[in-house]
Amino acid sequence: MTSLLNGVPTLDDLDAAGQRVFVRADLNVPLRDGQVTDDLRIQSSVPTIRRLLDQGARVVVASHLGRPKGAPDPAYAMAPVGARLQQLLGTEVFVATDVVGDDARTKAAGLQPGQVLLLENLRFDAGETANDDDFAAALASFADVYVDDAFGAAHRAHASIAGIPARLPGYAGGLLARELEVLGGLLEDPAHPYVAVLGGAKVSDKLTVLENLLTRVDAIAVGGAMAFTFLVAEGHDVGASRVETDQVEVVRELVGAARERGVDVLLPQDLVVAAGFDEHAAATNVHVDDMPSDQMGLDIGPATANAYATAINRAGSVFWNGPMGVFEWEAFAAGTRTVAQAIATASGFTVVGGGDSAAAIRQFGLDDQVDHVSTGGGASLELLEGKDLPGVAALRRGE
Repeated sequence: MTSLLNGVPTLDDLDAAGQRVFVRADLNVPLRDGQVTDDLRIQSSVPTIRRLLDQGARVVVASHLGRPKGAPDPAYAMAPVGARLQQLLGTEVFVATDVVGDDARTKAAGLQPGQVLLLENLRFDAGETANDDDFAAALASFADVYVDDAFGAAHRAHASIAGIPARLPGYAGGLLARELEVLGGLLEDPAHPYVAVLGGAKVSDKLTVLENLLTRVDAIAVGGAMAFTFLVAEGHDVGASRVETDQVEVVRELVGAARERGVDVLLPQDLVVAAGFDEHAAATNVHVDDMPSDQMGLDIGPATANAYATAINRAGSVFWNGPMGVFEWEAFAAGTRTVAQAIATASGFTVVGGGDSAAAIRQFGLDDQVDHVSTGGGASLELLEGKDLPGVAALRRGE
């Protein structure tokens, strides 16, 4: 067990028989036309809910969905999520039409052992993100004990994350405990060589995790739009590619510090470029030294992708967060696909850090070939930055 779980009670410490259990799940899934289009997070919540139901608990499940503005918004209603959760659980899921109102209270009071109620979207009430005392108390009134299984929201000090366990005995659900075990292992005792593959749009979003990883990894492979800031810091002309000019000097110092530590910093040697940010733009492959001034990079090139794959295949541990290019568009998906395939076939311990990376590895049908696909992009990064997540701190006892 990693130190991240020290002082955190888990489901193994909870006898849920006859108890009213509030489960904070992360069911924040994409919807299209009222249908769930990627149910990874719902699937991931099922084992904890199923375990509690099988013990005879009355289970109240709650989650946020999307970004409503603290008021009801039909586009973010939980009904489609409840329908999919019911299919996956194989048992009826009652869905409340409000969060802490009359319908939620009536349905919660009527729950029998082995039954489950899903509350309406937590963020339909402004008290959720404000960690409002009255809202937290209203949520806590539904239950005798609290289970946090929402790793994807564990970095938020919201009412359902920090407020409820201040009022009820709190436990880590199976998903949260597994995330802390896996990511804690990468922090504390990773197998070497340890390779981090980082992509995505902004260097500024990943500076802190980069700085922390530099003390632990043997190599960092950089892709996505953030790679262009690295390339500019190395003296390259990147044409019309996106660059965070205010981060160039910071990145230059970061790369210098990495090399002084003996960390191998892998940057693109070729790129897939186009005249504009357009799915149907003509794509060409160019060497990084031959970047046309009127083109922008939208993916790493094949030579770069193969170099990154070689590093991944030699690794004892791999952490991947952030795509290598605009993987949603087929013309610019090859770099991310090659990295995903390398991670799927690597013999080392492989972790995909949630968010777009998790979406990509599922899109390519490789998620079942990775040791761990995190359900929290932002939470996994903050954990690897060395931060104590509010949702975990709220559960910790005796320390």
